[in-house]
Amino acid sequence: MGDQAAAGEVRAAGAVLWRPAGAGAQVALVHRPKYDDWSFPKGKLDPGEHVLLAAVREVYEETGLRVTLGRRLSPVRYRANSSHKRVDYWTATAASTSTSFVPTSEIDVVAWLAASKAAGRLSYQRDVETLEAFRTGPLHTVPLILLRHASAGRKSDWRKDDQSRPLDDRGSKDAAVLADLLRCFAGTRTAGATGVTPVTRVISSPAERCAASVRPYAVRAGVEIETEPALEVSKNGAADDPEAAKTVARLAATDQPVIICAHRENLPLLLHAACAELGADCPPVDPLRKGEFLVLHREHKKLAAVERYELGERRCCGDLRARMLGDLGLRDPRARPWAASRASAEPSPRG
Repeated sequence: MGDQAAAGEVRAAGAVLWRPAGAGAQVALVHRPKYDDWSFPKGKLDPGEHVLLAAVREVYEETGLRVTLGRRLSPVRYRANSSHKRVDYWTATAASTSTSFVPTSEIDVVAWLAASKAAGRLSYQRDVETLEAFRTGPLHTVPLILLRHASAGRKSDWRKDDQSRPLDDRGSKDAAVLADLLRCFAGTRTAGATGVTPVTRVISSPAERCAASVRPYAVRAGVEIETEPALEVSKNGAADDPEAAKTVARLAATDQPVIICAHRENLPLLLHAACAELGADCPPVDPLRKGEFLVLHREHKKLAAVERYELGERRCCGDLRARMLGDLGLRDPRARPWAASRASAEPSPRG
C-alpha cells in the first residue's frame, strides 16, 4: 500500500494528545531546548519495536502521561539531516489525569493549548498539517476490534475435537504481544481527562485457540472473556450464522470498547455486519492473517475509520485506504469527510 514505510527510512511514532476544554479541545505540545522548537510528542522506534508501542512509549516519556490511542492520522515524511524520516501519528487521550513529567534536557516544557490556536506555536508546517487533520476529524472514538486468532498449528494434525485445539508455541508468544498491542486502543478502566473509560468487553469464539489469543490481554486488563456460541465455526467450515451477525451488530451499536476474537471463515461476516450497523459500506479487506486485527473506530454510532494491524514489529498495515468518510461509503448525507494529512517536504521553523 502507498503508506508503507520505504526502505531506509528512519521510523518514528507519536500522537496528537488532546483533552476536552469547554466546547473544544486542547492539545499537548512539547518544547525541545536543544532545537528551541515546539512539536507533538514523538520519537524513534527502538530496534524491533512495534510502531503502536513506540507511539505510546514516546508520548509517556515526553509528557509523563500514559495514553490510549484513537484513530490514525496520515504519516508524515520529511528529510532530517542526511536521512529520510517517517513519523506515524495517532490521536490520543490520557489514561489518567496524573502525570510523572519531569523537565529534562530533551523536553523541558509540556504546554496545553487550544487546538484552534496551537498552529501559532508549532514550529514546523508538517505539524500544522497534522493538527489540521486532527481538528477536521472526529475527536473521541470508541474501538471495535476484530481479531483473528493466533497460530494454532495445523488442523489436520489435531486428532481431538477441533474446538479444543490450542495455540502452538508461536501462537502463545503472539498472544502475549497482542496483549500489549490491544491495550494501545483498549486500556483498563480509568478516570482520565475525557472521563471514565468504560470496561472493555472481550468476546471470543468457543474455540480454545480464540480464547487463548485474548487471555493474556484479559488478565492484564482485569476483565472476563465472554464466550459467544454464535461465533463458532461448524465442522464443514460454514460461517454464515445469522446470530453471529446480530451479535456483532448489537456490540457495534454500543459506546463500549469491544474486542472480538474469531476465525478466518466468519470474520468477513462480522465485519460486514458491524459496518452495516454503523451506516457504512464494508471496505474491501484481504483475509486477516493469524494474529492480525482490524480496529473500527466509532463515533456516535457511526463508523469513523478502519485500520488494520499485524504483529510485525515495524510494519503498520495501514488503514485500508479508508482515511476519509467518503471512502467508507457512509450513507448519512450529513457526514463530513476529513482531509488526510499529506507527507511534508523538509520544512523550515516557523516564526
